[in-house]
Amino acid sequence: MTAVPATFAPEDLLSPADFERAAAALLPAPVRDFVAGGSGTELTLAANRAAFDQVRIVPRALRDVSGCALATTLLGRPVSMPVATAPVGYQKLVHPEGELAAACAAKEAGIPFTVGTLSSYTLEEVAAVGATTWFQLYMLRDRDQSFDLVRRAEDAGCAAVMLTADVPWMARRRRDLRNGFALPDDVVAANLSAGTGSAAHRAASGESAVARHTAAAFAPSLNWADLEELRRRTRLPLLVKGVLDPADAARAAECGVDAVVVSNHGGRQLDGAVASIDVLAEVCTAVAGRCEVLLDSGIRSGVDVLKALALGASGVLVGRPLLWGLATGGTEGAHRVLELLATELRDALGLAGCSEVGAARSLRTFRGPWPADRTGAAYRENGGVEGTVQR
Repeated sequence: MTAVPATFAPEDLLSPADFERAAAALLPAPVRDFVAGGSGTELTLAANRAAFDQVRIVPRALRDVSGCALATTLLGRPVSMPVATAPVGYQKLVHPEGELAAACAAKEAGIPFTVGTLSSYTLEEVAAVGATTWFQLYMLRDRDQSFDLVRRAEDAGCAAVMLTADVPWMARRRRDLRNGFALPDDVVAANLSAGTGSAAHRAASGESAVARHTAAAFAPSLNWADLEELRRRTRLPLLVKGVLDPADAARAAECGVDAVVVSNHGGRQLDGAVASIDVLAEVCTAVAGRCEVLLDSGIRSGVDVLKALALGASGVLVGRPLLWGLATGGTEGAHRVLELLATELRDALGLAGCSEVGAARSLRTFRGPWPADRTGAAYRENGGVEGTVQR
């Protein structure tokens, strides 16, 4: 694996994977594990990447791609590329400016920023940055507090509400349990009341304080009636995140949502759940154009975005790579990661014979493992070091 210098500039890092290695060298081990880890034995965490690697694109030839364009729309609003940030809590863990810096990066990149219920800055502070802001909602046991958060999001000028549907409680994440993970005193869930928002700071041995906190705060009774009530209560576009079964996607569309997000929570909830991209095409068929379909979990490159588009997605959510950039260089680092995604996506689109985003949805795909001795794998396993692959 390539060594990361003690000091470096974001422009010297040439891929999101470079930022991952840089962030791993900078972050305390418990924080690194909290961001990078998955639930259980991390089977689904690994499956997300393995599934992406098995999707193969059939490029089209003799297409004019001299004006290859990434701009499109998500939820009816223009975006610079078919990407939004995924909701990730407690971003102050990796950088003092946390969500504020990440939202600045999203604004500069021209994509939506998703501020979470567990944001370490208030949704009002994040929305004031000026990015197109989506608010992610965890349904709380206190339904009145939940709907008050939605009202606050509307008042703050947020452009959409995203209900997370796959976290009745936080799954057992063994890395956090081994680390006895707890939040530092200066990191809180700023959107919640003082007692509720600061309850994740002390952990006993073999315990995650964050998991204990969410088990006490989140509503395991979340159901379709809650989604329907949320639809009635907000005028904003509504997304539901954490959908994997096509039947659930179809029912969400019937409830009037504007988008479903196909997601296994980045491999952080049910260990053994299907990789998100493996069910993407079926979900797109099930909703039959009644709402948009976004893909979350495992996106690490512009080629991954192209694969999601080819399988029917309107766009993708990017989570961990943004945090790696944030940890490495604040707003500049996070923006550099988004720039690299845009550069890689433009390269992938053009080389696939697509002059714009919509054309990617007509690309043919195949699935199957690559040869075990493929040079790309050897290159990645050596950390991207040139000259290490024997041909």
